[in-house]
Amino acid sequence: MRHHLLLLLVFVASAVWAQTDDAQSWQQVYEELMTFAPDQSDDDDAEADYDLLEQLSEHPLDLNRASREELEQLPFLSAQQVMDMREYLDRYGPMRSLGELRMIRSLDHVQLRMLPFFVFVDGTLTDSSHDHSHPYPSLDSAYFRPSTDSLASRAWRSDRRLGHTLTATAHLPFYSRRGDRNGYLGYRYRHELRYEYASHNGHMKAALIGAQDAGEPFLANGNRWGYDNYSYFIQLDDLGFVKRAVVGKYRLSAGMGLTMGQSFSLGKQAMLQSQGRTVQTLRGHTSRSESDYLLGAAATLALGQRFTLTPFVSYRPIDATLADDGSATTLTTSGYHRTPAEMAKKGNTHMTAAGLSTVYRHERLSLGLHAVVTHLDRSLEPNRRSLFRRHWAHGTNFANLSLSYSYTHFRLSLSGETATDRNGHLATINALSLRTTERLTLMAVQRFYSYRYTTLHGHAFSEGGRVQNESGIYLGARWNPLAHLYLQAYADYAHFPWARYLVSQTSDAVDLSLQATWQQQRWSVQARWRSRLRQRDGNDATNGLVANNTHRARLFASYAISHEWSLKTQADGVRAFYLKPSYGWMLSQHAQFSRRWLKANAMTAYFHTDDYQSRLYVYEHQLPHDISFPTYYGEGLRLSMTAQATLGRHLQLTAQLGLTHFFDRQVIGNGLQQIDHPTKTDLGLQLRYQL
Repeated sequence: MRHHLLLLLVFVASAVWAQTDDAQSWQQVYEELMTFAPDQSDDDDAEADYDLLEQLSEHPLDLNRASREELEQLPFLSAQQVMDMREYLDRYGPMRSLGELRMIRSLDHVQLRMLPFFVFVDGTLTDSSHDHSHPYPSLDSAYFRPSTDSLASRAWRSDRRLGHTLTATAHLPFYSRRGDRNGYLGYRYRHELRYEYASHNGHMKAALIGAQDAGEPFLANGNRWGYDNYSYFIQLDDLGFVKRAVVGKYRLSAGMGLTMGQSFSLGKQAMLQSQGRTVQTLRGHTSRSESDYLLGAAATLALGQRFTLTPFVSYRPIDATLADDGSATTLTTSGYHRTPAEMAKKGNTHMTAAGLSTVYRHERLSLGLHAVVTHLDRSLEPNRRSLFRRHWAHGTNFANLSLSYSYTHFRLSLSGETATDRNGHLATINALSLRTTERLTLMAVQRFYSYRYTTLHGHAFSEGGRVQNESGIYLGARWNPLAHLYLQAYADYAHFPWARYLVSQTSDAVDLSLQATWQQQRWSVQARWRSRLRQRDGNDATNGLVANNTHRARLFASYAISHEWSLKTQADGVRAFYLKPSYGWMLSQHAQFSRRWLKANAMTAYFHTDDYQSRLYVYEHQLPHDISFPTYYGEGLRLSMTAQATLGRHLQLTAQLGLTHFFDRQVIGNGLQQIDHPTKTDLGLQLRYQL
């Protein structure tokens, strides 16, 4: 059977796929921004980030009317690029087409490919009075070439900017896990119901989202109100001096994330695209994630033309593991409530948070002051006898204060934030980008997070995944040496002065990456390499620290057959070393068809790795509002197909079928997640109705 499956893979690889910028989706460009997998240690962060892009794509900005603040909500743009776009509009007047974006020299090929999915041009604003001022009035390009796909899908997306939308999603596994038979409180299906509203004048948004993970009870066993998790909010925009107000669940970011860091972060590769800029935002919480949100009210108020003030207050339940004395040993963020033990943790602790963020802006200069105080109704007492937990946050009361700053020049951009906790421990991060020529941009990011600094809400750029116990320097470069060749590289060094999980003493880490992209009309070829050189405890106390290194490489080539068909072939390889070498490789083929009302994607991959250390990742198209960077190890085959049909102006149906077959095992997983079969098949269905 193995040989037949390999022949199927080769046949599919030779038959279909190409990546064309007019038929592709923003998800494909998003995948290219990820080095090999999400850098975040928390999958909920990646899900929330992905959902932000989903929301922004479904509510695109009118480029000719968008303010600087609105353009800054697009997380893949740098501060200089936002400023250049505004200056172009001020100088030449409204754009006639998105093709004019190519005249903004600071935009590179990534932004040019991403922007059409998040902005549009209202042609009613352009007239003959601007003919003389536009340098290239008939400019068009391959990036923005119209296609048969764009007519239906973008009409749907345009309608999505306003009105009512109801979305029902279900994931149906064609297998049972051990916990489904004995252990889980609920059934094996995952489902979600989502209602969203956007007013015609753009001043109001609202949402109610109910989500259920597989194995969680519904209308029973602690979930008597139906779904295990609800998210809800009302958001008001541009009401006099109230720039934005949110009541319900919301996410808030300030500065570069040292005090409040619930913003967007794709990781180190995308840092080169945004040039260190973080998204300063207040928005409703629309993802299924049950962590890193606030529950209460917040508002951004305009105090004149240069000052904004954002006060906020929150009171929310959180999950915690409790000790015998009633204190909380850990705050859990998985959001799973499938077993009696997990259900007992649900909402057993409450967190109160309040604070404010004030920002002063004058032309190219920005200054911000941010403060947050937090109280837990149980004392947080991690097991600090473990060396790596010695300086973790503990107690019931916490406070953080920070100063953020940024300055943007034609060629230079500087941003940073310095913070302190209630005990005076410091954290600081500073980013500098220099555009030496139109073809070369250099960047440096320095950070120092004291091993004693604590924050419950901070999420910032790091190697270790925490705003604590780390100092380092990141150097990156983007270079366009030839018309169709784009090079990106970074080197990141991190020092950890205190012990970490599985690292019992001072340690260091180095992360190196190089990416080359050649793109011309129908062809796109990309090569990536990444090395992560880290340290970890050996298998006994006498070994000390030993190398824990991973080297990954990826090569893909795509060719645009037509506006409807595209083909991409991808090869991945990995060499890992921890006590012994481990190798893995994967060959995958991706296919897409797009015509008027129908879009379809297919992916097939064969993987072969020595063990979990040499695991591999490949991005898969999923249902809207879902993200998947699954891990593959061992030997097996993965097949995935997604189809989306736009049925008129009101209805959209999406289906996703995935199958994984392992050649080297008879069971998949372990514990309550164990599947007593070498094959697992899942079906996802989503129905969206817009009125």
